Amino acid sequence: MKLARSHYRLLLAGTLALGLAQITAPTHAGDIAWSGFAENATYFRKDAGLSKFRNGFQLEGLKDIGQVGPFRGVSINGIFRVSHDGVYQLNDDEYGDKAGGPIQLQNFLIGPPSVPHGGGIINYDTAQLPPFNLPPTNNFGFDTGINPNEGLAVLGSHLHSADGGVTFGVPVRPCDKDSRGCINDYMDADEDELASPELFGDRLDFIRELYVDFSLPVGQDDILGFRLGKQQIVWGRTDLFRVLDIINPVDFSRNNIYDELEDIRIPMWMLRTDLRLGATGIFDDLNFQLVWNFDKFRPNNLGQCGTPNVILDAGCLFRGMRNLWENGGTVSNFGGGFLATDFGPHVIGLRDVNMPSWSLSNTQFGFKVEGVLQDFGWSLNAMNYRSQLPSLRGGRVPAINPFLGEEFPADTIFPGHPGESGAAPRDYLIAFDMYFPRVTLLGGSIDYFSQAIDTVFRIETAWTEGEEFANTSEERLYSESNVFRFVVGADKNIFIRSINRTRAFLFSAQIFGQHLL
Repeated sequence: MKLARSHYRLLLAGTLALGLAQITAPTHAGDIAWSGFAENATYFRKDAGLSKFRNGFQLEGLKDIGQVGPFRGVSINGIFRVSHDGVYQLNDDEYGDKAGGPIQLQNFLIGPPSVPHGGGIINYDTAQLPPFNLPPTNNFGFDTGINPNEGLAVLGSHLHSADGGVTFGVPVRPCDKDSRGCINDYMDADEDELASPELFGDRLDFIRELYVDFSLPVGQDDILGFRLGKQQIVWGRTDLFRVLDIINPVDFSRNNIYDELEDIRIPMWMLRTDLRLGATGIFDDLNFQLVWNFDKFRPNNLGQCGTPNVILDAGCLFRGMRNLWENGGTVSNFGGGFLATDFGPHVIGLRDVNMPSWSLSNTQFGFKVEGVLQDFGWSLNAMNYRSQLPSLRGGRVPAINPFLGEEFPADTIFPGHPGESGAAPRDYLIAFDMYFPRVTLLGGSIDYFSQAIDTVFRIETAWTEGEEFANTSEERLYSESNVFRFVVGADKNIFIRSINRTRAFLFSAQIFGQHLL
């Protein structure tokens, strides 16, 4: 019997989960230490049914080499992870190649209360009739042969009612099944990449971490240490809120914010250099750290529309807007604020995604100094990096305004409209480009352990320059703002004898604040 590619993946995941689940403690072969574990994550979601059936295996290895020439403490560390999420086969009506379907979009004022995708009340045929009376050269309407009413969901409909808003259809099938709205090098994963990202992605993600540690003695007691390779570098002293912990991007598509940051940070190829001075002057410990992230830029994984985890529905917004720009579509309650309207390509939506390519100028640098002074631990941090969240810039994106019906020369070529007369492209319409701006961060942290009440108090702050935020009062529909963020937290171990007489429970509280300056 010939097995499909997906069946091989299911067989692999099942074999790993059954055959390797017992490897929970290190085993030694010579001077190599190995450990590993297998896991299964199964979740059901109201109305959607099975939303995750992920089987995975992680293998960790450490080889101590010792001294190599002038270098001491040389070791090689590796973490390898493979997984397969069977939800795309087991619940393909919701997340796989059968997801979505035909949709209806609200039409509040004239005609039926809803219309199908491709059936807007204002379109090429009706725009010339009263009360619109637009010239016959307008560009309303689109080709439903290219953008059919199938495999779609109404934007935001799985989070809340879509009635009363301006919405549109979003393709929800994997990009190898339906390429509409897929964004190259950002949100363009096929079903294999969604189900087994470590095996089928293009960034060798089955190598979770792989780095070499080595050090050089400096002077009598100081040590210059290096860590080179694919790794996580964690700054800051708080959990969940990433105030200083901004070096590695995060994969929110794995299980949103509910997995540990250690499991959803995306390791990057970096060089970390530490100068460890030990006790110096008034400090009980003093260290300096330099970080060079020389990997190709990688943003946070916000989830691709049609997958179980799409944080804040951002992936659906981007895919739907990209589809509108490329193929046109129907927008509910748009014309006059109440009428479903058909738009052709290059009218509204997301035009370009400016993903930074690799270059020396696009690498990222950071510096940290940290120390211990009696019961206080502290750090000062600085980083110049690319924002891991996208920014939408509008205003000066030439788009066709179909309501004006202006003539342009017959030899003017617009993609999808070669040599035709129609509305001229103009700025300041509902069209955007996506960027990942450069950001500079300055911050610090401090923690204090109170022996009297057996509690650790933590404070973490950061000031950034260069972040961009939506701002409809600006011509380009965004503005740059300095931002101040802080976290104040406390941790305390408490015994609850009625639950467990031998182990303490960790109680943690955190307050997070953000202020756009």
